[in-house]
Amino acid sequence: MPIEAKEGAQEGLPVRIGLLAGGGSFPFAVARAARQSGIEVVCAGIKHEVSRELASEVSVFKEFGLGRLGRVLRYFRRHGISEVSWAGWVRKERLFTPARIFSLLPDWRMLRIWYFSLRDRQSQTILTSFAEEFEREGIKVAHSTRYCPELLIKEGLVGRVKPKARHLEDIRFGWDIARRMADLDVGQSVAVLEKATIAVEGLEGTDRNILRAGELCRKGGFTVVKLPKDDHDMRFDVPTIGPDTIENLKEAGGAVLAVKAGGTLILEQERVVELADRYGIVVVAYEDSPQ
Repeated sequence: MPIEAKEGAQEGLPVRIGLLAGGGSFPFAVARAARQSGIEVVCAGIKHEVSRELASEVSVFKEFGLGRLGRVLRYFRRHGISEVSWAGWVRKERLFTPARIFSLLPDWRMLRIWYFSLRDRQSQTILTSFAEEFEREGIKVAHSTRYCPELLIKEGLVGRVKPKARHLEDIRFGWDIARRMADLDVGQSVAVLEKATIAVEGLEGTDRNILRAGELCRKGGFTVVKLPKDDHDMRFDVPTIGPDTIENLKEAGGAVLAVKAGGTLILEQERVVELADRYGIVVVAYEDSPQ
């Protein structure tokens, strides 16, 4: 039976939303922001990715295997969901393991998309196809920051450490490369030093790209630029930074993190500022490449 709608949601917002939750702290931020707006949250957590502690932040919580798309859609329909927010990361390498058919146990709906609907298997293509499947069921996939727009990073410094002239040169150099890589749907981040490309993100994600850059550039001092595509679909896979990003930069010897203002999520900003200032790491957001 669908749960009963509750009064109290802000005008223009639904009284109940779905949350498709992966790993990390972003699903917690979405759930808390929705709840503060008087919205009931029905959560479908992706097994082996989502934190089970999220159950205490939502009205209804259930875990689903990554391949169980049909079951997720039926779950949301059963609870009367017409709008869903996607939040959190999924380890994309799980889609390419040798025994994926057994570990993911995909249902027919997932198999149909994976083998018959996709023109390629780039992240944006996969996610767009999933979103279209939700929309066909009458479930709108909302902008990922619809309920917590304050998480989008604003232009300027994050913390007190300012970039030096050599850093600005590397940011400008890396910005162009990162934009091209993002537009090709290769990855969101690049590491550069002295106008040389050290590491480019692929399937592994930003954190592991940073650590690999540290292995390849033992002297440290490199700059990481992380950007969305020029036409990035803000319903999902929005570039995100948080305390773990800064910790990984410190471990790898990175000196600078540059991101796009208004196109990047910053989680636990106070903690990010604290860590960046403690480690002497530049964190800065630009609307476009600095001149």
